[in-house]
Amino acid sequence: MDEQYHLSSYGFSKEIAKALETLGYETFTEVQEQVIPLALADKDVIVKSQTGSGKTAAFAIPVCEKIEVEQRNPQVLVLTPTRELAVQVKQYIANIGRFKKIRCAAVFGRQPMEAQKRELRQRVHVIVGTPGRSFDHIERKNINLEDIKYLIIDEADKMLDMGFLDQVKAIVEMLPENRVTMVFSATMPEQIQEICSKYMSNPVKLAVESKNPTTEKIQQAYYEVQEIDKFRLVKKIIYTERPDSCILFCNTREKVEFLFEKLKCEGYSCGGLHGGMEQRDRLHTIQGFKRGELQFLIATDVAARGIHVDDISLVINYDLPLDNESYVHRIGRTGRAGNQGAAITLATSNECRALAEIEEYIQHKIPKQETPTIAEVEQGKIIFASNKSKPKCKSDISEKFNQDITRIRINAGKKAKMRPGDILGAITNIAGVGADDTGIIDVQETCSYVEILGGKGDLVIDALQSTKIKGKIHTIKKVGFRSI
Repeated sequence: MDEQYHLSSYGFSKEIAKALETLGYETFTEVQEQVIPLALADKDVIVKSQTGSGKTAAFAIPVCEKIEVEQRNPQVLVLTPTRELAVQVKQYIANIGRFKKIRCAAVFGRQPMEAQKRELRQRVHVIVGTPGRSFDHIERKNINLEDIKYLIIDEADKMLDMGFLDQVKAIVEMLPENRVTMVFSATMPEQIQEICSKYMSNPVKLAVESKNPTTEKIQQAYYEVQEIDKFRLVKKIIYTERPDSCILFCNTREKVEFLFEKLKCEGYSCGGLHGGMEQRDRLHTIQGFKRGELQFLIATDVAARGIHVDDISLVINYDLPLDNESYVHRIGRTGRAGNQGAAITLATSNECRALAEIEEYIQHKIPKQETPTIAEVEQGKIIFASNKSKPKCKSDISEKFNQDITRIRINAGKKAKMRPGDILGAITNIAGVGADDTGIIDVQETCSYVEILGGKGDLVIDALQSTKIKGKIHTIKKVGFRSI
């Protein structure tokens, strides 16, 4: 991992400190060490930092520390270029703010506006959204911007690539002028710099270079192969490399579907991911890959900046990326959090010039590999088959919280005039349960959801079966956590 810095000198509140401890934080990476004090001091910052440097925590930790939980209107707006990134940033912030009872909502396209509108009617402290859907909600008056204190623009260069800058500008111009703005980007094109100059106040500029550059953390190689032979070669690579988890990148959704079907028919544990899929299916696939239920993920570049998994052992560029930066972002999915990784590129004979441009861009000569021999493949098949029966399931970071947290459903909500205070009062009257044992209380139209902390869920459920809330006994049951 990059050089790290200890947490003890930051003086975080007990709720944030507890969340960081649960997440396994002992030290900070360089980008976190530089950004967090500036954000806590309400300074505007422009951060140039590569993927995998820990920048999400760099802004999530300080804004969670600064949020005033009793305030009803949103205080933080985070803009992200993709739906996947919005979901993951939202979950990250929710985890850090869990014990402080910070509520975070994600808004993005291909999900019903009405469902998001209902969530935004609740007390929401942080909104994470794609520019288009965020702007739609703002125009429809579903988001109150008057108390926004922090604006974070994440993956700003990707916003530019995807044509979102005009929407970003329109949103920024509607925000309070007296706010803190943080911009994070892997590169700093001129148009991004112009936005920073126009909308930021004396920003501190940080360029955080990785202590372990891409060429050191990631073992890169390429094979020269004709298009028709790519799938046969991929199977050989799988048997000789035997990755625990692998992303195969394609340039089009059609190629993703083709490769997914081919691998699936061969019996590989795999999932496909591209922009034409329903959002629920995309999230389900990502969660399956993150947990280790899927060994292979076949994806377009929609996944290049939207998936945060620290132990991907291999990236395969099934298609040569269309630009140099995409190559860096793709292979940056492996070799994260200090781990070693490997990246293999399949290039046809007429792509040699494009490959040379990539080498010049990353200032590294990518070695050419010879096709694995029959003996190497056959030996690898035997080992692969023995490992196949032992899937290496990984725990999602949120599960660290959910192990000791119980989410319960009460069959009464706003229509029954239920209020959070009514529920909190009933729970804190239970012997051995205090206000600190109660997490977020979400009162909806016909029901309410409550998080019970500290492993006291069963105690609360048992007690509430015979406890009146607003003069009535209600049906109480344990429910699972939502994926977003």
